[in-house]
Amino acid sequence: MIPEVVANIPRTYTALAEWGACMVFVLIVARRMPWLATAATMLGGLGALLAVQTIAGLLSVTLWIPGMLAAVATMFVLLLGVLRVTAVTAGYLTARAFVLAELTASIHWQLDRFYADAPEAGKAALLVLVYAGVLAAAWFVERRHMPRGTHVDVGVADLVSALAIAGATFGISNLSFVNASTPFSGRLGPEILYIRTLVDLCGFIALYVQHEVRRSLQTRRESEAMARLLTSQHDQYEISRRTIDEVNRKYHDMKHHLDAVRAEQDAQQRLVILDELETSIRDYGAQVRSGNAVLDAVLTGKQMYAREQGIPVVVVADGRLVDFVRPLDLTAIVGNALDNAFEATMRLGEREQRMVKFSLFAHDDFVMLRVENTFDGRVHRRAGRIVTRKEGEGHGYGLRNIEAAAEKYGGSVSLGQDDGWFSLRVLLPRRGSAQSS
Repeated sequence: MIPEVVANIPRTYTALAEWGACMVFVLIVARRMPWLATAATMLGGLGALLAVQTIAGLLSVTLWIPGMLAAVATMFVLLLGVLRVTAVTAGYLTARAFVLAELTASIHWQLDRFYADAPEAGKAALLVLVYAGVLAAAWFVERRHMPRGTHVDVGVADLVSALAIAGATFGISNLSFVNASTPFSGRLGPEILYIRTLVDLCGFIALYVQHEVRRSLQTRRESEAMARLLTSQHDQYEISRRTIDEVNRKYHDMKHHLDAVRAEQDAQQRLVILDELETSIRDYGAQVRSGNAVLDAVLTGKQMYAREQGIPVVVVADGRLVDFVRPLDLTAIVGNALDNAFEATMRLGEREQRMVKFSLFAHDDFVMLRVENTFDGRVHRRAGRIVTRKEGEGHGYGLRNIEAAAEKYGGSVSLGQDDGWFSLRVLLPRRGSAQSS
């Protein structure tokens, strides 16, 4: 039973709170469409929420819960249609928006009932001030852990947790309105409003903490994965460097072997052996010499791998241009770029189509590092950006490592595709104008 002194929140106010809560996330999370189309869609969503709440207000009390579920479903459809998110993420954001709407409407209605004798103009001003203040504060708080235009991607476990918190918050905050005869129900009008506001506030805080914990864990996992990848690239460089040293020693010794063979008396046999020896050392002698020892080691190691995979690699590089780049950053940029190129070109069914080109040259006041590869023409994009085609955690860090390394020197990374070729370009200011940290 609902006491008269705390009459239900007008349905129009509830719809406005739900719409405003959705707007909080629309103003933060990456959207599917331009602002004009987004604004038109949101206005349509406001009309839909007003219609749903109006119809729900005409139903009997026993249909109160279905009416609220219809409003929640409308919020879900609105967020899914406007934001660049999956259905799971849209459900997660809907749970958060719904609790925020409940909190906004509850705070206003508690103040409205306290100043019940105030003139209508004053009540209207109170409505505007409370709704705008609460929603603006929520937007500011959410932006602290959701940068504008961010991509939110949550799992099913996060969705279930958010729905559980939202459901518990809604149930407990409205328990007194449904049954005043429970140990947890309020019996006085102001007390009921206070309980509802307090529970809604706790629910909002719980959802905020849940998201913050999830974000912290995700950041830590990404940092650990990137550190492992960087370490792997550096280890690969060390292995390549030792391999090159060993090959150079063998190459040096091989010359003595050749001299001995030339002492062979049988001319025909001597020529056969010489040809075999020259053939056996030809690949080892073809190491990259760009003028930068780190770059040489990485490129030579990658060329050996490419040769095993049947991928022709063309290298044109002046390694002296990147002497100012730290070894770990250089291995991260070059190693990840070539790994991605090899992976993409190996998706081609015909080995004859595989090809990778690596070039490093000066371009005005910048150093251009370009890696091009043939590929199958398929790319995945998110918010206009090309992203990895691999699914799940532990993927997509290669490109981010390249971007992070380039940014240390004031550089930038761009991706492109043209006529069956995929290209990655890293532009770095030349030494003297670099901003190495």
